[in-house]
Amino acid sequence: MMQFQVEGMSCNHCVGAITRAVKAVDPDARVSADIAAQAVSVESDADAQEVREAIESAGYPVKG
Repeated sequence: MMQFQVEGMSCNHCVGAITRAVKAVDPDARVSADIAAQAVSVESDADAQEVREAIESAGYPVKG
C-alpha cells in the first residue's frame, strides 16, 4: 500500500479528482482519502512515482 501526504485536499470534489487521476494510471487501484489528515492511501500494482505524478498532475502537491 502506498501512502501520500497531499496538500490542498479539502473536500469530496478533491478526493474525486485524485481518485480519477490515480485510476487513469491503474483502473483497478483502490483509493481512500482522509481529508482532515490530507492523506491518501492507494492499493495498486502501479509504480509509486507514477501514482504520485498523477496526483500532482491533478493539481494536488504531494509532500515528502
